[in-house]
Amino acid sequence: MTSPDQPMIHPEPEPRDPAEGLAWAEHTLASLTLREKAGQLMMPWVLGDFAPEGTASHDRMLGYIRDQGIGGVIMSVGSPTEVAAKLNDLQEHSKLPLLVGADLETGAGFRMRGAIQMPGTIELGGATDFPSLMAVGAAGDAGLAYEMGRVTAVEARAVGIHVPFAPVLDVNNNPDNPIINVRSFGEDPAQVAALGAAFVRGIQENGGIATGKHFPGHGDTDTDSHTALPIINHSRARMDSIELLPFQAAIDAGMGALMTAHISVPSINAGRGDPSTLSAAIMTDLLRGEMGFTGLLFTDAMDMSAIARQHSAEEAAVRAIEAGADVILMPPSPARAIDGIVAAVESGRISEARIDASVRRLLEVKADIGLDENRLVSLAGVYSAVGIPAHTEVATRVAERSITVLRNGGNLLPLRGTRTARVLSVSYRRESDVLAGRYFDRRLRATYPQLTTASLTRDASSDLYAGLLRQARNQALVVVSTYVTAVSYQGSMALPEELTDFIGALEEGGIPHIVVSFGNPYLLTSFPDVRAYMLAWSGSEASQTAAARAIFGDLEITGRIPTRIPPLYEIGDGMTIPAKASANGR
Repeated sequence: MTSPDQPMIHPEPEPRDPAEGLAWAEHTLASLTLREKAGQLMMPWVLGDFAPEGTASHDRMLGYIRDQGIGGVIMSVGSPTEVAAKLNDLQEHSKLPLLVGADLETGAGFRMRGAIQMPGTIELGGATDFPSLMAVGAAGDAGLAYEMGRVTAVEARAVGIHVPFAPVLDVNNNPDNPIINVRSFGEDPAQVAALGAAFVRGIQENGGIATGKHFPGHGDTDTDSHTALPIINHSRARMDSIELLPFQAAIDAGMGALMTAHISVPSINAGRGDPSTLSAAIMTDLLRGEMGFTGLLFTDAMDMSAIARQHSAEEAAVRAIEAGADVILMPPSPARAIDGIVAAVESGRISEARIDASVRRLLEVKADIGLDENRLVSLAGVYSAVGIPAHTEVATRVAERSITVLRNGGNLLPLRGTRTARVLSVSYRRESDVLAGRYFDRRLRATYPQLTTASLTRDASSDLYAGLLRQARNQALVVVSTYVTAVSYQGSMALPEELTDFIGALEEGGIPHIVVSFGNPYLLTSFPDVRAYMLAWSGSEASQTAAARAIFGDLEITGRIPTRIPPLYEIGDGMTIPAKASANGR
């Protein structure tokens, strides 16, 4: 018997005969009615909030499980323990084990970490939140990509999520892309392929099902598929050499799932303009036939306008199945989607054998990850596997290795850090991003006790900018940090004109200043004469802290941009700035 000071030793489980899982899948498939089979193909959205029995939220999910027989859910935001408890509850109510997916592009913290404002900001903590994938691209280290995938899988499985919808394998070669941006590893297809394959192995070798997205490639678009249907008018040869390359590498690395893109690519769809999600030429002939993909095929969210504006819930689901999809993700109405599939089989439009093929694939995956034997997770285990220091240290390494400097006029960086200096820190953020600047300013204030801070949103008045400019003239340094990723915001530029004018006025007035982008790297084109420009790639705590440490010379700056910033910079550009000789620890 172990003492309280000794670790509990758990024996390794006996290896399972794969034939047992296959037998379970076949037996289960044979027991299902046509409607139950169709239900297995549905994966509706669920919020990770506290939803007691008898509430509308709880009853809605029970209706999906009991009445529609859904095969899985896509989990949204919540705390790690609440997500785990909620998924256990849903699993216990379900006749068959549920397959659970979630968008975990930057780790489990992408959905399970946050803060509330009441009115003060209270950090809630949560799972490990990594910098963006483009930060991994700036670091250029496949080992870090693997570790990010590994930590993502371990934390996802600990809370009951089996399918992290990651990594993004889109090649972001269009600076005007409003939806991908820093979600991509970068612009070089070979680098995206190498880092993506490493990320895939990290997930797959640690219990998760890696899901590459958004096939056949959403990087070269200037339209958001949430609002309209993007069209890519590139030749098949071009698609093979750029967009499809990372997906093929990930498939070869053993990727278990793939998510479609609601984009139109006529060159590989016989000249037709249908969304790829609804195209058999793309999803079956190309993906499964030519590229050899044998895993699960998820649609992107079916409530997005690129699909929902064109087809009813019934017709969209039927067309996606005809195209080759296995899972209908976030259907506007699961019941109507099921009705449509059942009616299509009964009318002879789709064969029942086609439905069986997808259900069999789903059941085999569930068995392969052990859900037929144990579908629940230990709530106590969440505390020993999620957001632990060993995992957040990996996020720190990614952040520190990713810091990139493109401009350093007058060798402004690293800063001297004179404690008596008067410094102004101006943060531009989304209204809802209550943690933007919190960790960055915390580190600045540790060196500059007299630090003055200002937080701006899109609604900031011109008078406020004018006041900040007057204040800036009395400062030794102004640090402007931007926490935006999209190229456009509701039809306008990502940064308001008032902010770019403010930055321009700092240069014209000879005021020492630094701009740090915690997201979109392309913002530099709006103020190309800025004194110093640093890229930190995301607003995560790790990135904010790393950027502040880099400013003071606490770490060596070695990042290189994995994307062009036309017409100013090319892939691979970036300065090496040594750490200060006196830098020690964190």
